[in-house]
Amino acid sequence: MFDNKIYVIGLSNAKKITESICKSLKIKPINATISKFADGEIMVRPESSVRNRSITIVQSISKPVNENLMELLIAIDAVKRASAKDINVVITYYAYARQDRKTNGREPITSKLIARLLETAGATRVTVVDIHSDQTQGFFEIPFDNIKSSKMLVTEAIKKINKKNLVVVSPDYGGIKRSRNIANFLQTSLAILDKRRPRPNEAEIMNVLGDVEGKDCLIVDDMVDTGGTIVAAAKLLKAKKAKTVTFVATHAILSDPATKNLTEAVKNNYLNNIYVSNTVSSVYERKIPSLHIVDIGPYLANIIKIYYSVGISLSKIYDAFKMPKK
Repeated sequence: MFDNKIYVIGLSNAKKITESICKSLKIKPINATISKFADGEIMVRPESSVRNRSITIVQSISKPVNENLMELLIAIDAVKRASAKDINVVITYYAYARQDRKTNGREPITSKLIARLLETAGATRVTVVDIHSDQTQGFFEIPFDNIKSSKMLVTEAIKKINKKNLVVVSPDYGGIKRSRNIANFLQTSLAILDKRRPRPNEAEIMNVLGDVEGKDCLIVDDMVDTGGTIVAAAKLLKAKKAKTVTFVATHAILSDPATKNLTEAVKNNYLNNIYVSNTVSSVYERKIPSLHIVDIGPYLANIIKIYYSVGISLSKIYDAFKMPKK
């Protein structure tokens, strides 16, 4: 008998978002036993038969990165060896994506390495959320979708901002394309921060290209790690007499000292509001003032539905987002 039902397995670093996805799909997730040997080796075993079924595995490859990556690879292998029909892997946060090219001699390209590992394990489709660099899709030889969530987050953030006085700000030159798309979506102007990164997790904001004086600034980025870059950006924008600064980022990695940096920035009125998604589950444990967490589970559920449909484009999901009313 042909089975077109949706089967979802949520791994240990994606429990909450998997619950949200399954609630929207009106299904129950397939439980999986995840255990460890005394030396730390991981074992994953689905508790229900997956034979000849299309399986979706959800995981966030965030801290602890290597452990969660191995758990995902082992889960894919387990499902493949249990004769699953195909395996769609939904990675809410794709680690190692920042190492997507060689900038100096003897450097690895880990983004491609992860792609090869996923394919070798047995994934037949990979879906990620707001990958750091679009060129990552070229590292895959299987179907790959990079799901954009910026419009969804911005739609929430714009509710507290006067759109007539708004300017979208790109945090660096690499984010210009993303920020320009948002500026076009909101039908507003664009400013660009001149950022240089002398070392990993360190950034210098040199200048602002564009008019921000008296404006409500909306900074759009794909991730926030230690928070140093965004705090420096917010300080410079306020020094340039910006009225308010709102920050939107998909992935709230929030490595130390991010909580301290962002909390101080809000208390000192450099940042007025922060909007992030729940792609990284540890965000729920953070106590940062003016931090708003947007659940993208229902959004991903609609994406997964399309994978079980025929002739329906993902553009239908993106087109559902309309420009916020004034």
